[in-house]
This record gives sequence, C-alpha cells and structure tokens, in this order.
Amino acid sequence: MWKRDEAVKPMSGQSTPTSQTVQSQQGSTSAAPQSEARSQIGRGVVIIGKSVVIKGELNGSEDLTIEGQVEGKIELKDHVLTIGPNGKIRAQVFAKVLIVLGEVNGNVTASEKVEIRDGGSVVGDIVSPRVAIAEGAHFRGSVDMQRKSGQQGQVPPPPRPAAQPAPQAQPAAQVVQPVGR
Repeated sequence: MWKRDEAVKPMSGQSTPTSQTVQSQQGSTSAAPQSEARSQIGRGVVIIGKSVVIKGELNGSEDLTIEGQVEGKIELKDHVLTIGPNGKIRAQVFAKVLIVLGEVNGNVTASEKVEIRDGGSVVGDIVSPRVAIAEGAHFRGSVDMQRKSGQQGQVPPPPRPAAQPAPQAQPAAQVVQPVGR
C-alpha cells in the first residue's frame, strides 16, 4: 500500500526526482494563474475590492468590476460594468452594459443592456434597449427600453390599431349619403 510520507521523504543515497517533479509541477501551476491574471489585465478589466469605498465620480475607459462601495456617479459609457455580489452602489450609473449581482440604488442608463442576475438588486429607473431580470433578482423602479437613435430609422414604427378604425368609419358614412342628381 502506498503511503504519502514515504513518497515525499528521500531515501538515503538517492536523488529526489519525486520532490523535483512536485516542485516543477507546483511552479507551473502557480504560473498559470499569473498568466491568467496577465491576460485579464490585457483585456482591461479592473476590480475594485470589497474593502474599497469611493465617494464622488468614477470615470473609466476599461471594463470594471466593483465588489466594494461607490457613492456618487459612475460613467463607463463604452465599457462593461459588473457589480459583484459584495458590491453596494448608491449612484447614477452610465455604462455600455451593466451586470448586477450586488445592490444598486440609483438610476441606470446602459447603451446596450442591463442584466440583473439572481441575488442582484436594483432600486431606481432603468433606461436601456435590452433589460434582463433573472428569477431571484430584485427590481423596483421603471424601465424605459428606448431604441438606439440609429435603429429608429431602420425599424418602422408599429401600426396603431386603435387609430385606424375611426377614420374608416367616417368615409363609409359619406358613401351612404345620397349623391345629388
């Protein structure tokens, strides 16, 4: 039967290929998270930790994840803003995409979409062309799903069925009237 202690202890007079192998495997294992972290940095994702508190304006030109607290105004108009499960936001929020796993108190404007995921909470008004609210999420406020200004010219406005029957009734009444001979 194999015993863990025997595999780790070097035998007297022999080299320790097992311990070298373990060290090299550990070295490559620790290198993988570092390269993963570097690839995230290369993509421009910034994380605000849960012990950080920011009061005032927060502007940026890269994707942002907030696990801490922010009060004031957040502007990431061309980027993704993620509010982590520990994030607590009391601010006006402007972003390309907003993903909420924590709490947001304030009005939200997103140019592409707003996602409130399970456990997430938004108290305030949302203006975005797409809104997704997961089961288990909390939302209190209003939603204005405006189309982008470029899309309004491409998509014709929907017909108004209530307005069409009224004008049709008047011409029918005029046809029934006798025509002067």
